[in-house]
Amino acid sequence: MVLMVEPTPNNDKQAAGNAEFASRRRRRSVALGLVLGAIVLIFYVLTIVKLGPNIFDRVL
Repeated sequence: MVLMVEPTPNNDKQAAGNAEFASRRRRRSVALGLVLGAIVLIFYVLTIVKLGPNIFDRVL
């Protein structure tokens, strides 16, 4: 048995709230991705700096 629900102003508000929630979640995910990328870049640069310029002069 399928019940038909007519749109009410409350359902419209809830749909707008869900869209706002999804937008906030997406912005938060992008921000976390950027922070993670920055941390990876910092570790990469620090590793290269710590190894120094003689990294290419070593015997393999």
